[in-house]
Amino acid sequence: MSKNQFGSKIGLIAATVGSAVGLGNIWRFPAVTQANGGAAFLLLYIGCVILLGIPVMLAEFSLGRAGQSDAIGAFRRLAPGKAWWIAGALGILASYIITCFYIVVEGWTLEYLWQSISGDLYAGVGRLEAGGDFSAADAVFLGKMNEYISTPVAPVAFTWLAILINLGVLTGGVQKGIERLSNILLPLLFVLLVALCCVTLTLPGAGAGVEWFLKPDFSAITAGTVINALGQTFFSLSLGMGILITYSAYYPANTKLTPTAAIVALMTLLVALLTGFVIFPAVSSFGLTDHSLTGATLVFQTLPEVFACLPAPQLLSAMFFLLLFVAALTSTVSIIEVSIAFCRERFGMSRFKACLTTILPLPLLSMICSLSFSSLSDFKVFGLTIFDFLDSFATNILLPVVSIGVCIFVGWFAPKGLLKRELTNNDTVRSRIAGAVMFIIRYLAPVLIALILVYTFI
Repeated sequence: MSKNQFGSKIGLIAATVGSAVGLGNIWRFPAVTQANGGAAFLLLYIGCVILLGIPVMLAEFSLGRAGQSDAIGAFRRLAPGKAWWIAGALGILASYIITCFYIVVEGWTLEYLWQSISGDLYAGVGRLEAGGDFSAADAVFLGKMNEYISTPVAPVAFTWLAILINLGVLTGGVQKGIERLSNILLPLLFVLLVALCCVTLTLPGAGAGVEWFLKPDFSAITAGTVINALGQTFFSLSLGMGILITYSAYYPANTKLTPTAAIVALMTLLVALLTGFVIFPAVSSFGLTDHSLTGATLVFQTLPEVFACLPAPQLLSAMFFLLLFVAALTSTVSIIEVSIAFCRERFGMSRFKACLTTILPLPLLSMICSLSFSSLSDFKVFGLTIFDFLDSFATNILLPVVSIGVCIFVGWFAPKGLLKRELTNNDTVRSRIAGAVMFIIRYLAPVLIALILVYTFI
C-alpha cells in the first residue's frame, strides 16, 4: 500500500475525525452554545450537521478521491483548463491563515498545561467553595489569563514549541505520522472527556446545567441563531479548508464514503455533547452562570475556577488542558497537511522539503499573531487586531466561499455522474442517498452558505 494512503480503516476514520474534532468543538462550541440559548442551538446544530454538513462533506470527499491530488490539483484534473482551481487555491489560503492563529491558541493550551502541572496556575488561590464569593478568584484568574496570553515572550515560546511538535508529526508522513498520531490521541481525547464528565455530572446542582443544555427554549431561536448553527457546522467539520479534499485523496479506492462521512459527523457531535456535559454542569454547580462565558474566558478563566472548588484541582486542570492540546494538535496537523500536499504535488518536493517549506514561515507569522495581544495590540486591521482579523477573514469569508465553490462544481460542473460513482464506489456498493445529497449540494447548501456570508457583512 502506498505511503500516501491511510493504512487502515480505523486510521482513516481516526485521522479524519481528528481533523474535525479540534478547538472548534472543545473551545468554540460551548461559548457559541451559551451565547445562543443552549439546547435550542444544540438541536439546530445537530440538524445542520446531519442535513447540510454530511452532504457537503461527501462533496469534498468525492472531489478529493476522484481528483487524487491536492486541493488545487483535484479541480485541475477534473476540470482541465477551467478556473475552478481557484476554489482550491482559496481553500489552501484559508487553511494556512487559520494555521497562523490557530497554532497560537495551541501554544496557549501548552502554556496552561505546564502552569497546571507546576501549580503556578493556582498560586495565590485557596480552595473555593461552591456558591461562595468568586470575585477575588475572578480577579486572580483574569489577571493570570491576561499575564499568560498578553506577555510577549512566553506565548511565542510555547507557540514555537507547538510548531516543532507539528513538524515532528508531519515529517513522519501519512501512515507513520498523521495516522499513528490520530490512532493514539483520538482515543485519549475520548478517555479524558469521559473522565471529566464523570467528575462534573456528579457535582451537586449539576442537573440544572444539564437541563439548560438539553431542554430547549424555542423562543430563544432567532435568525442569528440559525446562521450561527450553520457557521459552527462548517467550522467544526473543517469544511472549506481543503482538509477533506486532501485527506480523501489518501483514501483507498474501496473506502465507503457515506459511512465514513456519517461516522466523522457523529463522532464530532459526540465530542461536542461530551464537552457540554463537562462545562455546563460544572459552571451551573458552582454558580458561575452569570459570568461572561466568551471562548477565552470560559476555558482559561472560568474552568480553572471550577477546578479550584474540587479536590486535586491541578490534576483536573492538567487533564483538561491536555485534552484541549490533543484536540488542537490533531487539527493543526491536518490543516498544515493541506499546504504540504500542495507543495508536493505542484513542485514535486520530497515530503521533508515540503514540510520545511510549509512550516518555516510559521514561527514569524504566528509570532505576529501572538504579539497582537501584547506589543502589537494597538495595530488594527479594519478595527480588529491581527489575530481577530485573520480569524474573521478566514472563517467568515474564505471558508463559505470555498464551500459554495465546491458545491456548485460538484453539483453542476464536475464530470457527469462523479458524485454517484464515488458514493457507490463505481457501482460496487449501494447508495440510497446519492439523489438527496445531489439535491442538497445543488440547491440548498449554496443558498444557506451564502446566508452566512450575507449575515457576516450585515
